[in-house]
Amino acid sequence: MATNSLQASATRTLAVCKKEILHLIRDRLTFGMVVMIPLIQLVLFGYTINTDVRDVPAAVADSLENSFSRQLVQDLQASQVLDFRSIVHSPQELEQLIASGAVSAGLYIPPDAENRYYLGDRPYAQILIDGSDTVLAAAVTSLARFPFLPGGVIANKSQGLGLSTRLLYNPEKRAALFTVPGLLGVILTMTMIMFTSIAIVRERERGNMELLIATPIKNIELMVGKISPYIAIGMVQVSIILFLGVLLFQIPVAGKLVPIFIACLIFILANLTLGLIISTLARNQLAAMQMFIFVFLPSMLLSGFMFPFVAMPKIAQQLAEVLPLTHFLRVIRGIILRNQPLSVVWEDLAFLLLFALFFLIIATFRFRKRLE
Repeated sequence: MATNSLQASATRTLAVCKKEILHLIRDRLTFGMVVMIPLIQLVLFGYTINTDVRDVPAAVADSLENSFSRQLVQDLQASQVLDFRSIVHSPQELEQLIASGAVSAGLYIPPDAENRYYLGDRPYAQILIDGSDTVLAAAVTSLARFPFLPGGVIANKSQGLGLSTRLLYNPEKRAALFTVPGLLGVILTMTMIMFTSIAIVRERERGNMELLIATPIKNIELMVGKISPYIAIGMVQVSIILFLGVLLFQIPVAGKLVPIFIACLIFILANLTLGLIISTLARNQLAAMQMFIFVFLPSMLLSGFMFPFVAMPKIAQQLAEVLPLTHFLRVIRGIILRNQPLSVVWEDLAFLLLFALFFLIIATFRFRKRLE
């Protein structure tokens, strides 16, 4: 009797298991998540994510201009950490390039660099570094131990390391200065896309779509009405994060609040319209959350929030340029830490505006006030 009962129980359990397997196979989105999420994580972590910083955009101000200085530049270039792309004439110009975000490091070679090297009494050159990215700054700072030996001979064994470094915008090497502005973008990405990605789906699941169909509201009016409350929510989140960043982590806000809030507003709009697209594609809230993961995971890993952007392969950088978070991190870190005006970061802001407009139009055309 007991054996028959166990067999019957096993048969029922197996039947339920078969039914669930068939359901997973027929649900293409869930089946795709089973395959694609591990695949995406493997590719992103294993291929695109690289903590070995290479080809940091740099500039050089060579006041010596002889074989000694040229050899120094060539040897530093050969380290593959620095990639010298610009030539200027003074350390002030180097600082201006770093402040604008055009380069992340600069090499200043004084006119008496060769004499300093052979005397060994003081550093013969200086590397200026954008210290707002602590990982990048650590990699470039390591070049202070660079064994520059002209002709392969050490002229003065007591000369020491020879290269000095100067960290701009973060001389204390505090990780919070890099992390907190980035968290502002990550939190807005997570909340804004998540909120709107379930907005229309929730209306359908609750049966409220009939009420929308009965109203004379237009598609564009519905889309704008859906995202408007979340704009206010996003701005409240921005205020809270900035306040706590200054209060708890002593983040020095170099830029003015008006450019910061303008940049955040544009970024919020871009994320909300992206969430609307997901909302028009998903059939239910679970599907909307699954699609959200597809967007949020690459944004976290490729935008430069967790890993240096310059360390990623070119194909990963090109993919990251499509993501709003990549552009926002450049903007917000530039404004908060380097006091960049909006005129300097206008290209990234223009991309975010066009992104928001494009996806708002797409979401409007995709939505139909009808029951499917």
